[in-house]
Formats: sequence, C-alpha cells, structure tokens
Amino acid sequence: MTSEELLKRVRKIEIKTRGLSRNIFAGEYHSQFKGRGMAFAEVREYQPGDDVRTIDWNVTARLNKPYVKVFEEERELTVMLLIDVSGSRNFGTQVQTKRDMMAEVAATLAFSTIENNDKVGVLFFSDHVEKYIPPKKGKRHVLHIIHELLSFEPTHTGTDINAALHYFRNAQKRRTTAFLISDLQDDQFAQVPARIGSLPLTLTSRKHDMNVIQIYDQRDAEMPNVGLLKVKDAETGERLWIDTANERVRQQYARDWQDRQDRLEALFTRCGVREVSIRTDEDYVKALMRLFNS
Repeated sequence: MTSEELLKRVRKIEIKTRGLSRNIFAGEYHSQFKGRGMAFAEVREYQPGDDVRTIDWNVTARLNKPYVKVFEEERELTVMLLIDVSGSRNFGTQVQTKRDMMAEVAATLAFSTIENNDKVGVLFFSDHVEKYIPPKKGKRHVLHIIHELLSFEPTHTGTDINAALHYFRNAQKRRTTAFLISDLQDDQFAQVPARIGSLPLTLTSRKHDMNVIQIYDQRDAEMPNVGLLKVKDAETGERLWIDTANERVRQQYARDWQDRQDRLEALFTRCGVREVSIRTDEDYVKALMRLFNS
C-alpha cells in the first residue's frame, strides 16, 4: 500500500467512525463507562451511618479517633485497546477481512473516547507484545492510532492473549476500561480450568474494566462444500488437505467451533467479563450497542 493509498484509507475510516462515535455511541459510552472508577479524595472523622469498610485504620490509630476514607467518582477515564495482530486476522471470505473489521471497531471506540475527553491507548499483540502506544487525548493521537491500525505489520504470527494481558496489567497501574479485540484463536486462552482465580483474565478483570470483542469470519464457524481443499494455518504455516465434500468433516468442524465458543462464554461468565461476537459481514454498530448496554 502506498502512502497516498494509506492516507485515503485513514481519511475514509475517520469520516465513518467519527460520525458513528459522535452521533450514536457517545451517550452510551458516557453512561456505561463514565464514573465507574472511584478515586480517593480525603479522610474525615467517622459519622454515624458511615460504612465501616471505609475506615482508615492507620489514621484512626494515629489520632485515636475513627476516621473514614472519602472517595469521589473519577471523571476522566483511560481506555486501552488490546488488538490482536496475529496472522489469522488477515482472513476474510465475506465483505471484509477480520483485520479491516478490527480497525473500524477500534477506531470507533477511539473516537468515542476522545469525544468524552478521555485518554486512549493501544497495545498490539501476537504471541509477543508487538507495540504499545501510551494513552493520550486528542484527534491527532487518534489519527495516529488509525494509521497504525491500517499499516502496522507484526514480527510474529501466533497468538498469546494471556501474555498480552500480563503486559497490560503491568503497564497500566490505575483502573482502566479495556477492550480486547481479537478473533480469539488461542487454544490456551480458551481453556477453562477448575480453579479460575489465577487466570490472567481473572486477574486483569479484577483490576480493570474488561470487555471482549470477538471478530470472526463465517468460514471460521462453518466449512463450505467445495470438494478437496488445501488450506494453510495463517499462524503456524501448517498446510493440509481437507475433503470438504465429506459431511462428517463439515459437521465436526462446526462442532469444534461451537465447543470453543461455549468454553469462551463460560470463561467470560466466570471472570465477570462482558463480551460480544461480531461476524465480518454483520453490522458492528448493533453489536457495540449491545455491549454498551449490557
């Protein structure tokens, strides 16, 4: 892609997604995420009716009187977009690739963020952390993010969501509203162990407000009957032949997909994480509205 072509794509996606964020999502974003965080303001003497859980025991012991911590809503949010740039994002058989859909969804969220005068940052990951863009405000910053969404090429092709979550927790010390945007093609991430408390997703959701947006293609979920087909794994490079004319093969493929989706749904439910799945030929506006209103 030439520089001129890239600039045209940046401009096109800016016009579309900025309009959506301003006219459709701004109110939903504000009501859903604004004011969720609580910041420490001061301490004052205990008064009848105060929640005993807010007692500041250090100050109480020092002054020999009960004191409580007073909190206020944080009016400014930090939003982080955790974006999967593994090899499988380049797959697409319908209207657009998963990569293009991810870019539009991320750009819409970024513009929604700056419309509310909040900060937005990005973490690109594959099976390594590929690039970290610290949170900032402003249109110029969002245009830089869109440019990176369209042009960034990773050095690795695999997927390790847990490693990305670990990096994110260390990078963002204060509570953050985070959106994980991925096709979730990561077998290790999709496993649901009996003890879930130490999972990276659990640890992250305890510290941050986590949201998962799964972008997938129709052919991720179902295999067409096109006879003998040679396929290549975009992340491992493995090649194999599949007899798609065999109905049992197609049925097993669909069952494997549904089993993975069921495991992911169980994982998100147990971790207390909101999620939405968007197919590349579907309207992502309705899907994001469902996420914002969940």
